[in-house]
Amino acid sequence: MITGDFDPGFFPGSPVLLVHGGAWDIPADQLEAHAQGVLRAAQTGYGLLMRGASALDAVEAAVTVLEDDETFDAGRGSFLTRDGRVQLDALLMDGRTLRAGGVACVERLKNPIQAARLVLERSPHVYFVGAGAEAFAHEQGMSLIDNAELVLERERLRLAAAQAREKAGIPDPTFGGPQLPADSHDTVGAVALDAGGNLAAATSTGGTLNKAPGRVGDSSLIGCGGYADNRSAAASLTGWGEPIMKLVLGKWAVDHVPQFGPEQAAQNAIAYLHARLQGHGGIILLGPDGRFGIAHNTPRMAWAFCNQKGVRAGTSVADL
Repeated sequence: MITGDFDPGFFPGSPVLLVHGGAWDIPADQLEAHAQGVLRAAQTGYGLLMRGASALDAVEAAVTVLEDDETFDAGRGSFLTRDGRVQLDALLMDGRTLRAGGVACVERLKNPIQAARLVLERSPHVYFVGAGAEAFAHEQGMSLIDNAELVLERERLRLAAAQAREKAGIPDPTFGGPQLPADSHDTVGAVALDAGGNLAAATSTGGTLNKAPGRVGDSSLIGCGGYADNRSAAASLTGWGEPIMKLVLGKWAVDHVPQFGPEQAAQNAIAYLHARLQGHGGIILLGPDGRFGIAHNTPRMAWAFCNQKGVRAGTSVADL
């Protein structure tokens, strides 16, 4: 397991933003794109925080940048379902009020994290799926697009290769137990602390390659792929979704921050994920005092961090 423990140099009233771009075995020729992508996202979100914006504004903006970046499995360029379509999931949570908004299996929204914000602010509900989520977002002013606008030829080829392996009887290690996933898990996320001391978390994904249409992973499920509570911490997770869901790992990690701190809680969460269900993934955790933790048990995980001391980015906690 790879973890990060260090002093972020936090001062009271100082905003903090931490983002991730997925925990997996990022190929060498993609390292720079991942590092630059998370860096742009962090700088965008942190710029808003420095102008007095809320933590919610910052994480939504940071994740929007990542959804628009074809490097990642979120928004345009996401993995394709078994039938060759893109289905997107996203979650946004406010640590001050515990209000949350989630959408899943949306096919006609360019930025599902923005739809999640609308659910959080303009609906008494927490979660919308499929056509109902798209209809709600459209009623609130979001444009609907053709699903083909989200599909890349790169992903058509990747899907064809996966289905060829499946037809040949070669098991997909994504669902095959303790092996590392064969293909990328580029779920994206962000956590932020604003000048008012409020936390927020956001997570967005295109899910797993060759997934059954209608499959929902951990990313958009409250307490699984993300959680935020001003009294404890904000978290965003990435990785093999099914084990993360079974452990409700986002809430588990957040609940352990008051006792252990975010650094140790992040380590404990990933250790628990592997020990209990042989799961692989990563987590970012941010406490109300500005301390944070990053942990992953995959070879690499893209991350970026901003506070008043500056910005740092990398593709593994070893880069810290």
